[in-house]
Amino acid sequence: MNTLDIQSWVAGNLFSAISLGVLVGVILFLFTRNIIARGLMQLAAHTKTKVDDVLVKHLRPVRISWLGPLAVLYAFAFLLPEHQEWIRDISLFFIMWLAVLTFNSLLNALNEIYESRSSFTGVSIQSYLDIVKILLVIVAIILSVSLLSGQSPIVLLTGLGALTAVLMLIFQNTILSFVASIQIATHDLIKEGDWIEVPSYDADGDVIDISLHTIKIQNWDKTISVIPTYKIVDVALKNWRGMQQSGGRRIQRSILIDMNSIKICNDAILNRLAKIDLIQEYLESRLRTIREYQAADPEKYDSPLDGPQITNSEVFRAYIVAYLRKRVDVHQTEMPFLVRTLEPGPNGLPVEIYIFTRTTEWEEYESIQAEIFDHLIAATGEFGLRVFQQPTGLDFAAYAQSLGG
Repeated sequence: MNTLDIQSWVAGNLFSAISLGVLVGVILFLFTRNIIARGLMQLAAHTKTKVDDVLVKHLRPVRISWLGPLAVLYAFAFLLPEHQEWIRDISLFFIMWLAVLTFNSLLNALNEIYESRSSFTGVSIQSYLDIVKILLVIVAIILSVSLLSGQSPIVLLTGLGALTAVLMLIFQNTILSFVASIQIATHDLIKEGDWIEVPSYDADGDVIDISLHTIKIQNWDKTISVIPTYKIVDVALKNWRGMQQSGGRRIQRSILIDMNSIKICNDAILNRLAKIDLIQEYLESRLRTIREYQAADPEKYDSPLDGPQITNSEVFRAYIVAYLRKRVDVHQTEMPFLVRTLEPGPNGLPVEIYIFTRTTEWEEYESIQAEIFDHLIAATGEFGLRVFQQPTGLDFAAYAQSLGG
């Protein structure tokens, strides 16, 4: 049977030919949906790799099964010559947009596979994939208009030249975001998983998504801050990645000493403090220096201020250093280690500790910091020092009671 015989049979049996086309479309749809699509889903569910699971989740084989019936509709459009053109145009229209959706889903799947790799370093490609999606949709829109209007795409593209300014206005944020994405990737400013602070947006937490238009940050209170991508390069931000990669987190905090409690240590105080194991060698060395000075010129040593002396605040600083040197959770030589006094102020004399812990984990860091300062604040009384704090109601009550007594 040649082509002429087929055409003559169709002309004489139009209803049968249409019924055959519908039957072929239904059979093809059911076959692709229930056999191929569901078979792929079952196969992906039983494999060990997660790549095929991601592909199935995004590509949705059941949705792709509509391509078969649309292709049959396009092929059998000649059965209705009067409507053949618009049937084919509609078929191509849906085939094209189904292909666009499928390709966009494929890009989403590729992004998820990329970010789920063990070697993923946080460098996002989402913004570049978004650009591809936008270009694909623009091309699909132009082809759709061309298909439905019957005009050549070249004619439509020529006409777009006059709308360049309007398009620039419409896609202004997209263009700015694309440029910002390039800057972020080039200068390695932000990666997914980084802990950043953006004070102008009240954001403080982990970066969970970097896309073309937005950057999502999950704050520590579990709220989500959404910042336009092009804005992130225009505002001040702090990225804590360097701290996390260094393996140490800084402790910089002061104990305020009441200056009225600072005094020169006499022999009784020094002998008592010398029993503290951590500073025993230090005090023995200092006492040896004082005694040597006294023995060398005893006639001039007739005032508490003559010769070398030791204050209780100095001994306390030496104790802090010795105490911190014994802690295995503090960096001893790899990072700055400093105990110093700052400028005295109305709230007392600040004794500042500037050290780095060996962990960057928030919970462990706070625990170490609390343990150190709890111990040191409790130890100040052993050195005859008082921690300064603003007077409370109990202080005023005790003072009033002392006056009354």
